[in-house]
Amino acid sequence: MAQALIAYYSRAGENYVGGKIRRLEVGSAKVAAQMLHGLTGADLFEIKQAEPYSDDHMTCIEEAKRDLEADARPALSSYPESLDGYDTIYLAYPNYWGTMPMAVWAFLEHFDFTGKAIRPLCTNEGSGMGRSESDIRRLYPGALLGEGLSIIGGEVHRARPAIKRWVTES
Repeated sequence: MAQALIAYYSRAGENYVGGKIRRLEVGSAKVAAQMLHGLTGADLFEIKQAEPYSDDHMTCIEEAKRDLEADARPALSSYPESLDGYDTIYLAYPNYWGTMPMAVWAFLEHFDFTGKAIRPLCTNEGSGMGRSESDIRRLYPGALLGEGLSIIGGEVHRARPAIKRWVTES
């Protein structure tokens, strides 16, 4: 029986939350992924860069912008051995410069998602999904792209009802 996987990219440390720079012990996409795990029982996989971005928010956003402009694929510390046993991939990530972090691109390009359902969940502070859904669709036209869920990062601790609706209604 096929299962679901929650692959998420998240960043603790200094983050932009509610109009201010705040230090987070756990990044908002990880909080959302853990809620999703509690609701679905899906396996969890953290997408981690081999060399993480800076803990300093301003430096991090410049590093992320540089990678986006260079169309870079940062090396990841690991990958799942295979996605063969999964028919649904929940993909959780923050909105970086209007799309997914480049580490998420590296993860996506490592596997073939043809015929798999991809359900994107994007944390942000008001910029929504950006163009990440169209980027996924362009990258994997053979994947079954489900409707994405946008969550305000500063409100992620109250997002369980929205995540539950998203999982059960779509």
